[in-house]
Formats: sequence, structure tokens, C-alpha cells
Amino acid sequence: MIMTDIRAALQQRILVIDGAMGTMIQRYQLSEKDYRGERFKDWPSDIKGNNDLLCLTQPHIIKETHGQYLEAGADIIETNTFNAQRVSLSDYGMQDLAYEINVAAAKIAKDAIKTFFAEPKEGREGAFVAGAIGPLNKTLSLSPDVNNPGYRALSFDEAVEAYEEQVRGLADGGADILLIETIFDTLNAKAAIFAIKKYFRETGRELPIMISGTITDASGRTLSGQTLEAFYNSVRHARPLSIGLNCALGAKEMRPYIEELSGFAECFTSAYPNAGLPNAMGEYDEHPQDTAHFLEEWAREGFVNIVGGCCGTTPDHIRHIAAKVKGLTPRKLPIIEQGQSLAQTELSKAIA
Repeated sequence: MIMTDIRAALQQRILVIDGAMGTMIQRYQLSEKDYRGERFKDWPSDIKGNNDLLCLTQPHIIKETHGQYLEAGADIIETNTFNAQRVSLSDYGMQDLAYEINVAAAKIAKDAIKTFFAEPKEGREGAFVAGAIGPLNKTLSLSPDVNNPGYRALSFDEAVEAYEEQVRGLADGGADILLIETIFDTLNAKAAIFAIKKYFRETGRELPIMISGTITDASGRTLSGQTLEAFYNSVRHARPLSIGLNCALGAKEMRPYIEELSGFAECFTSAYPNAGLPNAMGEYDEHPQDTAHFLEEWAREGFVNIVGGCCGTTPDHIRHIAAKVKGLTPRKLPIIEQGQSLAQTELSKAIA
């Protein structure tokens, strides 16, 4: 039912996804004690920086942040679960909390929407919860040991198991969409897709899938070496609701790749760039109106169906973006000629 609703909405208008959760959490200047809360006050290791844990220890902060993005005009809000699977949580010894955190995160987001729309909002009917599924902090395609290129810190089956647990938690908590995002290694994304499809088969329940990759530099490739088209062909079998790009680049640098993607993607497209490139202190300086200007241009050119912000963006960025794309015609799905498509790196093409 929700799939029909969001597809219908995407055909009518450009939807807005929220901005950065981490940027907003930093504004609270939380201490180690704040992260621990009462439940984890005696935890044996430091846990400050484990933002996903705040779904359990400071849920009001997460709900408040969701509320600010909803107020700014977001149609899709992401759960606070970017690293909430056992592979990443094991850094804090909290891998056994993965399912619980994901359930809680989805419930917080649903509750934020319920609270915000408790009173009718003119021109708005509701919002969707996207269960955020990050890339893991370990890669399946690359070795972390320069002296042993064949070594992998994680197996494909281990990645699938971690993702499956996360997917189950997000779905049980009430997520409307599953968002595989900030993909720098396509094999990690394939493990997430496999886990999602396995969950669908076993439960008989399906949710829309959004996929968002990351072009890491001016080479136009992912960290694992794929061009944008190769990345798309690697994941199109998932039949996603949308595919797009986020993170790593600011809107100015991301533009040519969004234009390219819009030309061959058979599904809806999304784009949520950073607030420019980081400065020498690792902070983001791009003003909300500047980010919004770039995304408005993309919308007018017919490149996008979903827009929003990633690192460094705030409710002000989302407010400006929502205002700029309001009333603009969403990208029309292209008619793609059927033919052979290959998912390979530029190097493998050269060898072939």
C-alpha cells in the first residue's frame, strides 16, 4: 500500500528527503555521560560518538531532529541507523543491540511524523520513514592490509547476516522504505540487497528500496572503482524505487553525475549532496540558499525526483530546497532500449 502511495507521489511532484542527522546531533554537544544514559552508565568502553545508540538513551533528541526536518518540508525522513548493524556496533561492543536500536529508531521516526501531523498541515498529507542502511565500516571488495591484497576483514555471508538483522528491525519498527545509502563498495550494497530480498521471501512482506551511491572524487568512480553506469548496472536487479547519489561531494561537484544518471536510470532518481566540500577544519560552509540554488537547477533540468541534503546540511538547507523545488515538474522516467549492459570497472573494460 505504501509503495503505491509513494510511487503516485513521485509521479506528481519532487519529494524532499531530510538533511544530516550527525550535524544536528553535534549541536547538542553531548558528553560521554549523555551517550551512556542510565542504562549504559557502567559500560566498559567509551561510547561517545555512537550516534545510533541515542535512539535508546536520548530518543527525545532524535525525535526533535526529525520534527525539525518535517517542519522544514521533508517528505521522507531517515531513521538514525546509519551504523546500526552488528559489524559497525562491534566497535563499541554493542553488536547485540543492533535489532533493538533499529526497531526503536523506526518507531521514533514514525512517532515524530504522527506528532507533526496531529494537526492538519496545509498542502501536506504525511511523510515516509526511510530505514537508513549504511555501507558498513568494512569493505568486501578491498583489503585493509596493503601487504595482503587477498585478505578481507569480512565475508559476504557475515555482511548479509548483519544487514538482515538490521532490515528486520527497521521493518518491525514500521519503516516505510529501506534506503541503502552512501555506497562506496558495490559488493557491500549487493549484500544489503540480498539480505532485503531474503527478508521479503521469508516474511512475504515487501517495502520499496531506495539505493544511493557515493562518487568519491573527480574520477567519477566509487571507491571500489566502478563508474556510475557500472554501479547502476550492478544493482538494477534489485528493481529499486529510486537510485541516486549522496555524500562525498557538494552539489556543484555532483551535478555532472546526476545529469548522467538521469539519462539511463529506469527508476526514479535521488540526489542529496553535502553542504559543499569540507573546509580545512572538516566543517561545511555552504549556505542553505546556495545548496538550494543548485538543486533547483537540477529540478528545472529534469534530472531528479527526490532531493535533500547530506553532511553539513540542516533544517535551513532543507527548508530552502523544499521551497525552490515546490511546484516544479519531477523527472519523467525514460524509455530505455533493451540491450546488453555490463557492470564492470574501467580497468576491466580495458583488459577486455
